[in-house]
Amino acid sequence: MITGYKKRFLFFIPLIFFGVFYTQAYSLTIDEAMQLAIDKLPSYKAAELKVKSSEALYDATLSPYLPSIDASFAKSRHYTQSLDYDSKSYGATLSYLLFDGGRRYASRDIARLNLWNQKEELRKILLDIRFHVKNAFYRAIATRDTVEQRKVQLEDARKDLEVAEGRHKFGVARLFDVLQASVRHEQAKFNLIQAEGDHRKALSELNSLIGLPYEARNEIKGSLESEMQMPQRESVMEAVLQMPELIQLQNLKKISQNNKSLALSEFFPSLSASASYTRTEGRLQGNSSLEDKAIGIVAVWNIFELGKFFKKKSADLEEGVSEERYNELKRTLQLEAFKAYEDLSTAAGKLQVAQKQLELAEHNYKQAFGEYKVGKADILSLVQAESTLSNAREQLIGSKLALILAKTALERAAGLEKLELLGAVK
Repeated sequence: MITGYKKRFLFFIPLIFFGVFYTQAYSLTIDEAMQLAIDKLPSYKAAELKVKSSEALYDATLSPYLPSIDASFAKSRHYTQSLDYDSKSYGATLSYLLFDGGRRYASRDIARLNLWNQKEELRKILLDIRFHVKNAFYRAIATRDTVEQRKVQLEDARKDLEVAEGRHKFGVARLFDVLQASVRHEQAKFNLIQAEGDHRKALSELNSLIGLPYEARNEIKGSLESEMQMPQRESVMEAVLQMPELIQLQNLKKISQNNKSLALSEFFPSLSASASYTRTEGRLQGNSSLEDKAIGIVAVWNIFELGKFFKKKSADLEEGVSEERYNELKRTLQLEAFKAYEDLSTAAGKLQVAQKQLELAEHNYKQAFGEYKVGKADILSLVQAESTLSNAREQLIGSKLALILAKTALERAAGLEKLELLGAVK
């Protein structure tokens, strides 16, 4: 027999398992985060569906190259002065377009170019996803490292406070020393709370991109350490020419040329062949049915229509518009790539300085701590040295993040999945 205590215990078992599942942490690498974003983001799914839609429209342009078959049936009731009667008519027509002045070829080529543009749009969205996921992933790492750094900062401030309290207890330090160390200790607590909040926000941004609950606690696998060689500037500029945006404008230029062909096709006749069979049945007909078989060729040629002249002129101008838009976008994108290259070079230089500054700050703090401990320095020097060390640690984290973000920005500006695909500077 189950007692009341056992019943309550059994009741709480599912809740315990639910809580464990709900608070389960996800272990993530950058590649896993990237794949989750590709699988989950609606923008990527929409672009994939758009590509399939364009493929269907491209397949539809085969229709003018194939025969067309129509079937018809009609039934009617006739009322006359002498007699009312019914009639039925059956028919089938086979037709084939022989010549249309290049209209069907131009239409198919336009559909093909539109399909290619949609594929480039899919590639552009994939580049954007990689850019945003990398930024969010490495920002989460940076905030995680900042939390750990501020824990160290809090420990250093605690040590300073303990030394100040000990010296004050033995009468070799003023109460002012204790108060100064206490203020710094409380500031370190404040900084840690802020860093933990920033880390939670960074995780929520990453979770939003990869389709996880905002509150999910992810164990990020990775670091801000990166070995990177600067690519050749010329390679970056060449890579820009293969960006989806530029290829799309190249395709739009070709579409303008096809639109020009469509306008020119209006000046040519269209020629088609057809074969038809019709059978009509009715009570007034002597043989009760009538058959008609026909084979023919139809030519249609518009001699004059004012609009087609202006359409041709418009198509000529649109081709020039596409060319100038391509040149303008090329200029803009290459400028962005040039600036992103300079940002990467600057970030690499600043990282070296930040590493050296941290070494000096660590030595300075150890010196100040030792001198204060034996009474050779005042509390202000110690607090200042600890604050400088804390800032140097955070500056190094920020410099590492800035280098990675600059690299990511250059990859997006050059339309590359990875910057390592380009040759390094020799």
